[in-house]
Amino acid sequence: MDKRLERILPRVQKPARYVGGEYNAVIKNKAEVDTRVAFCFPDTYEIGMSNLGMRILYGVMNNMPGVWCERVFAPWGDMEEEMRKADIPLFALESGDPITDFDIIAFSVGYEMAFPAILNMLDLAKVPLHAAERKELTPLVIAGGTAMYNAEPLADFIDLVSLGEGEEITEELIELHRQARRECWSKEAFLKAAAKLDGIYVPSLYDIKYHDDGTIEEIIPLDGAPIQVTKRIVRDMDKSYFPVKTIVPSTEIVQDRVMLELFRGCIRGCRFCQAGYVYRPVRNRSRDLCAQYGVESCNDSGYQEMTLSSLSTSDYPELIQLCDQLEDFCAQRHVNLSLPSLRADNFSMSLMQRLAKGRKTGLTFAPEAGTQRLRDVINKNVTEEDLLQSCATAFAGGYSAVKLYFMLGLPSETDEDVLGIADIAARVMHTWRESATNKNRGVRITVSTSWFVPKPHTAFQWEPQISKEEYERRVALLREAIKTKTVTYNWHDSDTSFLEAVLARGDRRLGKVLETAWRKGAKLDAWEEYFSLERWMEAFEECGIDPHFYANRQRVRGEVMPWAMISSGVSDGYLWREREKAFAAETTPDCRTHCNGCGANRLVGGKCDV
Repeated sequence: MDKRLERILPRVQKPARYVGGEYNAVIKNKAEVDTRVAFCFPDTYEIGMSNLGMRILYGVMNNMPGVWCERVFAPWGDMEEEMRKADIPLFALESGDPITDFDIIAFSVGYEMAFPAILNMLDLAKVPLHAAERKELTPLVIAGGTAMYNAEPLADFIDLVSLGEGEEITEELIELHRQARRECWSKEAFLKAAAKLDGIYVPSLYDIKYHDDGTIEEIIPLDGAPIQVTKRIVRDMDKSYFPVKTIVPSTEIVQDRVMLELFRGCIRGCRFCQAGYVYRPVRNRSRDLCAQYGVESCNDSGYQEMTLSSLSTSDYPELIQLCDQLEDFCAQRHVNLSLPSLRADNFSMSLMQRLAKGRKTGLTFAPEAGTQRLRDVINKNVTEEDLLQSCATAFAGGYSAVKLYFMLGLPSETDEDVLGIADIAARVMHTWRESATNKNRGVRITVSTSWFVPKPHTAFQWEPQISKEEYERRVALLREAIKTKTVTYNWHDSDTSFLEAVLARGDRRLGKVLETAWRKGAKLDAWEEYFSLERWMEAFEECGIDPHFYANRQRVRGEVMPWAMISSGVSDGYLWREREKAFAAETTPDCRTHCNGCGANRLVGGKCDV
């Protein structure tokens, strides 16, 4: 360990974030390695180590002969200050080497509010911020993750984007980079070759023209780059890598347990949900393999909790059978099974009896909207009766805590819809009184609301976000309507949701705003301790850019979106049809009930009537 690091660690919070040495961390002989990858997560250790996708790709890359992938996380403010004082550049946990020593610097970006942390990490590493300033082939700065379905605000800073699921494309990209270094290609030649790989988007190979009103006139591919880049996916989940021997952190993290991925994609078509669209189509992992991975992961790590994880886990066709298959092992090892979130329309007594046996923790449901009309608008396909029946089942089984998640500001929402949330909470309270077997424990009902953010590649990508003032009025309306003392109401901060909407639907002109805000102090902006909307508004003003143009403007059909060069596999025609059905309050059946022709089945060799 660097002596300078030894001196500063006693002065910072949670020094275990920065020392590595965890069980199952991969250490390789540098003499046997020809490609080093600094795998960066633009948030703290506790958040990054809870990311299953990062664990998967860490294993995929380290399974490649001659490749050493190491982890890098954003330091907390106290550590960053000490590092800058001591002139310690950003380093990787496994070797302690500065990431300028690496061939590839790869960022996993799942959230737009992480954008300033990317710039801060590059600067802390003493890597030039702008892609145009990095003339050499190494270090190559790349990014992937859900937030990269619109990478334009980062276009000035990253060399290329890996779209979709990274297991296959990451290996292909590393091999191409190896070839380029062996044969002494220029960076420009490499980027042109990389753009020919399916799933790779190179921002510098696209020219953007704008109308006088600020909207995009045309996106022009250069030097043979494709007109549109389509995401990559794993077709067969049984052949997909799963990190059975995963790193066991030596300090507490957010998801400190085995995360067992059952399937990818989602059969539902919630019109606000970006993940539900961009992870299509659904691909299940076989039950026997899920059970095997669960047992092996617990045995290797020593964890006593296993989360059955997917976008909508209770839609896994063999969920009950899987729980039964794991029952003996879980009983012998005292392992609890849990689900992160439940569908109110398929929660049953048989499922409840199999979750967290002997430990009645709270359950979480996400009705999303307060009235059936608005739930139909967003295609939630859940009724109030479904929710109340599921709560009755839970209360009868001994549960005494329920969390309910909703959104405010959904398209077409009225005050009646907002007040409907308070009504649902009261009805859940009444259901507890009728159904609970042990009323002495009392009940805890938590209502949480977030502010709707229109996201790219969804049916609501054309819709405006309501104004900050209107959102706060609706929060106050709901807060006043919740009268029951046993109901706790939490609401999401409006400032961060506004900026999220700006960045989510922004174009590459936001790059100068991002850099200006970073120079003013923006870094860990996903954390309220560091976020300042005032700082960002100053940056917008200095750059002459109106954030409301991105967040609060209704977009028309035919407008060229900043992300038009990127395809999730779901057609724009399908998204527009879903938008029209939304405003008619018409629902669309789930993918198992009926194929709705979104286009995603083509990615697995199927057909779609688009």
